[in-house]
Amino acid sequence: MHRLLLVLAALVLAWPAAAQQDDKKLFRDPEDGALDASEWLLDRKGFLPVPILITEPAVGYGAGAALLFFRESFRERGAKVKPGERLTPPDIYLAAFAATGHGTKVLGAGGLVTFDNDRWRWRGAVGRPDINLDFYGIGGKLDNGERKLGYNVEGWLSTQQVMRRLGESNNFIVGRWIYLDFNTTFDSSRPEPLLPPASRAAKSSGFGGSLEHDSRDNFFTAGAGWKGSIEAIFYSPNWGSDNKYETYRAQAFGYLPFSERWVLGGRVDVRSSSGDVPFYQLPFIELRGVPVVRYQDQRAGAAEAELRWNVTPRWALIGFLGIGKAWGATKGFSDAGAITAGGAGFRYLVARRLGLYAGLDIARGPEDTAIYIQAGSAWR
Repeated sequence: MHRLLLVLAALVLAWPAAAQQDDKKLFRDPEDGALDASEWLLDRKGFLPVPILITEPAVGYGAGAALLFFRESFRERGAKVKPGERLTPPDIYLAAFAATGHGTKVLGAGGLVTFDNDRWRWRGAVGRPDINLDFYGIGGKLDNGERKLGYNVEGWLSTQQVMRRLGESNNFIVGRWIYLDFNTTFDSSRPEPLLPPASRAAKSSGFGGSLEHDSRDNFFTAGAGWKGSIEAIFYSPNWGSDNKYETYRAQAFGYLPFSERWVLGGRVDVRSSSGDVPFYQLPFIELRGVPVVRYQDQRAGAAEAELRWNVTPRWALIGFLGIGKAWGATKGFSDAGAITAGGAGFRYLVARRLGLYAGLDIARGPEDTAIYIQAGSAWR
């Protein structure tokens, strides 16, 4: 949801509609005369409807709409910054609804707020998902003679986090609460998988925290610096969870410019779990070209590299390649098969003054080809 807030804040898909009402010069960069949304984005405030496009292969293609509220514009926020202070994004709130051709529906609301010159941040969302997915078993085994089995997850979720900057550094300490109240049902026309009763838990309530670092030069589309975090969430009946279990995650991604036109990016992501983990919360491989929750086990890891070539000041081409593994319940790390995926895409600098690129990625995984619409970085 946090990445969705930033993507929607970019408003890449909304500017053509606004251009019919505003002066066309507003969408021309005075520096090169190219199509550019910087001025419009910098002055945008109040309520704004924004379309949503969904291209995630796990849930199918779909669309929706969001209503955003900008408490103040980027320009107004920037005018309040004193010399030596950080420029932070304005507070943003949203309500959204989306649906796909596979029957998935999601309704939600959230916000992104900063306090005290970005020493404190709040990020939160509450949603009502009704999601149709496929389960391929833990470690790729269903034990019911089927290759995959459709299931539905429906209920309520809430994720809330408060972040505190450590001194004047780029490091944060984070407190987080996740609450899930889900009803899960499998396709009744096929044999159900052999899962422990505890893995069908309805309610999960977990408290935890993380340490985070963020030294990227731009939070929309970075060209240098890195972001990383180490997180642990503890679920327990003591605070409303049906099961007792833990989830852990360590991830980092960064960018290294090695010439005026070339930027090399890299990403690593390792996830682990223990205890009576609901099957839908098991770690999974996350790569472009691989549907989410396709490869699940007690542990999962992925690494991805991306090369960006700035062909012109406005246009860029990218290529990416990733590899991942899921292991733990049925196989050790050395015995688990490697999953690879890769592809290519393009980007256009839609807002020069904000450093925001948008474009399209086409990725090929072990089974299918997927298309991803990107606004800002492809990595969360």
